[in-house]
Amino acid sequence: MNLFRTRYQDGARLDLDGLAVRLSVNRRARRVSLRIDRVRREAVAVAPSFRALPAAAAFAHERRAWIAERLASLPAIRPLEVAAPLLVFGAPWRLIPDGRRPRLMVAAADGSGARLTGCGAGDVDGQLVARVVKREALRVFTERAQAHCRGLAVPVPPIAISEARSRWGSCRAARGGETARIRLSWRLALAPFAVADYVVAHECAHLVEANHGPRFWALVARLIGDARPHRAWLRGEGGGLHAYDFRGLA
Repeated sequence: MNLFRTRYQDGARLDLDGLAVRLSVNRRARRVSLRIDRVRREAVAVAPSFRALPAAAAFAHERRAWIAERLASLPAIRPLEVAAPLLVFGAPWRLIPDGRRPRLMVAAADGSGARLTGCGAGDVDGQLVARVVKREALRVFTERAQAHCRGLAVPVPPIAISEARSRWGSCRAARGGETARIRLSWRLALAPFAVADYVVAHECAHLVEANHGPRFWALVARLIGDARPHRAWLRGEGGGLHAYDFRGLA
C-alpha cells in the first residue's frame, strides 16, 4: 500500500495493525508530529497542512512501536459506579442514580461524603455527572482566581473551563486591545484541591509574567508556596484524570 497515493482527510482514522490513529490538520504546527489523546485513547498524527497528511500517516506507520508503547501505558479506564466515591477536589461524592433531576447534596455529618443524586436511573450516566463536576469546577476555579488575583493586585479576568487534553490551563494576558482570560481543564476538579489550586495560581501568575522565569516562579511561590509537589503529582498522576469514563449511557 502506497501511503502517499492514498487520499486522506482531516479527522480520518487509520488502523495500523490494530492501533487507532487519527489524522489531524493543525496549521499552527511547524512539522508532522504524533501525540496521544488520553481521553479517546488513540494516537493523533498531526500535519501542518492538508498536503502533509500523507506524510503524517507515513510517520505514524513508522512509529507504530512508539504508539503501541504509549497506548499500553495509559491508565486503566475508571468506570463511574453506583454509590462508589468520586473524588472531587479531594472530597468524596457518592453517585446515586435515582432517576431524579441531578442534585448535589452536601456532605453528611456521618462522614459518608457528599451525594450526587439524579445522575442517571439505575446506572450512572457519566454525562450527567460531568455536567455537575464542570459546574463545581468553574465555581471553585473562579473563587481561587479571585483570591490569587487579589494577592497579585491585578483584575480578575474571565474564567472558563476547557476540554483541553494536552494542557491543564492557559492564560492570555491583556495586551494589544485584547482582554485577559484564563481557561482551565475541568478535569482538574478530580485532582486534590491543592494541585488544582496550584494550576489556578500558575495561570494567574501569567497575568503578570508571561514566561516561566525566576520572577514567575517567585510569584507562584508567593501565592501557594512550594509548587514542586503539585507539579510532581501532575506528572505522575495527571494522566489518571483523563481515565474516568464520563461517556453517557448507550
